[in-house]
Amino acid sequence: MSAVNAATARAARPAELPRTRRAPLTAISGGAARRGSRLDIVRAPLYSKSRVPFFALCATLMILSLVAVLVLNTTLARGSYEMAHLQGEVAQTAQDVQGLQEDLRAAERDLPAKARDLGMVPAENPTMVSLRTGKVVTGTDEGTDE
Repeated sequence: MSAVNAATARAARPAELPRTRRAPLTAISGGAARRGSRLDIVRAPLYSKSRVPFFALCATLMILSLVAVLVLNTTLARGSYEMAHLQGEVAQTAQDVQGLQEDLRAAERDLPAKARDLGMVPAENPTMVSLRTGKVVTGTDEGTDE
């Protein structure tokens, strides 16, 4: 059974490449003298800056913009409700004014009849006192008082 396991293990492994001998490493002239006594075989990896601050900035900007849109939307909605309420008040006030104007017109129409019911008669030649001059003015002199 171990022969079967060994055969399946060999079949499962990828084909091995033949090992070749590498050329020996040699120092480049002037290279070691510039860097000191150490000979670099493999170049040191470049260190990249972390991307976390960039993603944090992007997330913060996104959150701030969403909050700003929410505040703007709420403010506009509140203004819309307030505007609708004020328009209702304006309409109610306009109706009240129209009603009062109609009452005034009706009172003006009924005034002569109410005066007659009280025994009043129209004056044929009204006389008034001018407050500016202190003179007594008759109805025929109305246009001459300045």
